[in-house]
Amino acid sequence: MLENVSLLGLFVSALLAATPIPFQSEVVFVALQTLGTQNIWLMILVAAVGNTIGSLVTYAIGLGVTRWKDRKWFPANETQLARGHRWFERWGIGLLLLSWAPGGDLICLVAGILRMSMWLFLPLVFLAKAGRYAVLAWLTAQAIGLAS
Repeated sequence: MLENVSLLGLFVSALLAATPIPFQSEVVFVALQTLGTQNIWLMILVAAVGNTIGSLVTYAIGLGVTRWKDRKWFPANETQLARGHRWFERWGIGLLLLSWAPGGDLICLVAGILRMSMWLFLPLVFLAKAGRYAVLAWLTAQAIGLAS
């Protein structure tokens, strides 16, 4: 039972960390890993899924923001949005692979604002998030002497 609660806590922390809510899921991940009560691959999967869903929330916020693009206070006009869309079509795929990094939530937001295909967005973000947690798990294992 406690194992399921800890995985739920990891999922929620990873989800929140990928939204505009300031939160650090890495602390929860490392703490749970050092307890040694969970399968590390399951932890990576749970954290990556939660973080990807959180990024999808941020993407959806970006989609919703564009309904105000005709307002005077909106930071970009149609020409700038079109230029941003062309730029993001060229570089956005590579940038989404950096969605795990600090500032990555902004990349997800811009992907939503520029209406990037969700079916392209999801696998790229999941790959980036899973990779980050796998590296974190490896580094943690090295630091606490769990790996050979």
